[in-house]
Amino acid sequence: MSNYTSEFLRTLDERGYIKQVTHNQELDSYCAGTPVAYIGFDATADSLHVGHMVGIMMLRRLQQAGGKPIVLMGGGTTKIGDPTDKEKSRPILSEEDIANNIRGIRSAFEPFLTFGDGPSDAIMVNNADWLDKIGYIEFLRDIGKYFTINTMVKQDTVARRLRNEEPYTFLEFNYLLLQSYDFLELSRRYGCFLQMGGSDQWGNIVGGVDLLHKADGQQGFGLTCPLITTASGGKMGKTADGAVWLNAERRSPYEYWQFWRNTEDADVGRFMRLFTDLPLDEIAHYEALSGAEINNAKIALANAATTMLHGEQAASEAEAAAAKAFIGGGVSADLPTFDIVMADHGEGASTVALLRAADLVKSNGEARRKMAEGAVRVNDQKVDEDQTHAWADILSDVSAFKVQVGKKRIALVKPV
Repeated sequence: MSNYTSEFLRTLDERGYIKQVTHNQELDSYCAGTPVAYIGFDATADSLHVGHMVGIMMLRRLQQAGGKPIVLMGGGTTKIGDPTDKEKSRPILSEEDIANNIRGIRSAFEPFLTFGDGPSDAIMVNNADWLDKIGYIEFLRDIGKYFTINTMVKQDTVARRLRNEEPYTFLEFNYLLLQSYDFLELSRRYGCFLQMGGSDQWGNIVGGVDLLHKADGQQGFGLTCPLITTASGGKMGKTADGAVWLNAERRSPYEYWQFWRNTEDADVGRFMRLFTDLPLDEIAHYEALSGAEINNAKIALANAATTMLHGEQAASEAEAAAAKAFIGGGVSADLPTFDIVMADHGEGASTVALLRAADLVKSNGEARRKMAEGAVRVNDQKVDEDQTHAWADILSDVSAFKVQVGKKRIALVKPV
């Protein structure tokens, strides 16, 4: 750990957020005042996912330390698509799609940050406000002159594409300039001199720091966090069911709670430091647990993370639903519920149809493999081959089938 004196950097350091920093001592001095910092989020989907949570939590830590967070929505840069660490060009989204995505993303920040007009209140801005207005010749003359091709082709993504003889479009090549220009605009408009992001953004962030110095003679700063993976090497925020979305419409509070409950033993303490506000001494207590007691730590993690996003009641209901489903072998109406159309399935639904309706498998073949492995249960009865489940077999207390794959993936399928 470094000997930071500012509350913000000390907190980031203690909780494991810091990977790389420019101008270490000068940044510490800047953060001792009322630092203004931003993180950019491109609008490539209508919700953020758990993979974005480190950035969101860094902005939360900034506000808790008295700084001012800026959430920069990439309404302009999304039209290009960030090529960083991508082997191929991103698909181009329409302006309508981008606007819809920004509306969906906006709500994800509200549980974590306080927005307003105060000195430490968060603000959300859209880089389309300036990128859509700047002229091409003006941009080349005023900004392009500060960047050299010699430096740009050394960036990891560019070098890898060129080495592999993969196309790297001129459109993508401009992304570094646009992200750097965002930093310049935010410094001029809001006195923002710190850009944060994932370690994959280091080259783009340093480009912005350099631009502030060359264009305005200002000292900017960059700080990156490590890219978070699980103890087994998996990508953070990805499950067999896909991304762990933050919007409740995309993933229910129960499913969100269950994601955290399923954390690997070795990750519990680290994830508590990164993704909750639990005190460090309390986290140390949970880290010391072993054997079956580690489940208490996982439940505490799931409750804290779910409370922060969805509220205390949603977390309590999710814990109760899980206890009823897993411990008591019962069923709870709070489990994820999916519809199946009776008219499409005659006198009853097949096991495959129930699994597909519950989104517990991605294909009929996967459904049959799971049955052959003995991993499938319908209404708590093991099903090892496809069969028909009569409508009369639904559980009377919830008017649905209880469908399960493995020990922890459970859903209700309701005939309609």
